[in-house]
Amino acid sequence: MHKQAPLFELPYINNSNTYQLQQDLGKVIVLTFWASWCPDCGKDLPKKEQLYQTMDHEKVVMMTVNVTGRERSKEEAIRYTKEFLTQPTLADYNRTIYDLYECDGVPSTIIIDKEGNIHAQFGDQAPFLEIVKKLGELI
Repeated sequence: MHKQAPLFELPYINNSNTYQLQQDLGKVIVLTFWASWCPDCGKDLPKKEQLYQTMDHEKVVMMTVNVTGRERSKEEAIRYTKEFLTQPTLADYNRTIYDLYECDGVPSTIIIDKEGNIHAQFGDQAPFLEIVKKLGELI
């Protein structure tokens, strides 16, 4: 039995709009929690970017969430986003959503199924192919 993914609303990191998880229920959602200083994020996020470029965005929503409570500065996070990410990026309220999803380390990856349940959750040492395999089970 999979656990229901906690619903949340967060602001985008680079504009004043907000995102609500519930608006994408019915699609598969991949959330990646990250911080700009993190070497494992530096390995993980470029691979996720490549995946993002090839995904059918009608079926799969990929978002990243900057864990502001673990970040050096907002400016560094924004610079990182501009430089490396084309996926929509949200700014956590300190560690609120990160903690809500019981994350332990960055990057943390959460895959949510079309029914809004957590299908899989990965910590910072997860092999990228494992993440892709779990995602493949849903699409």
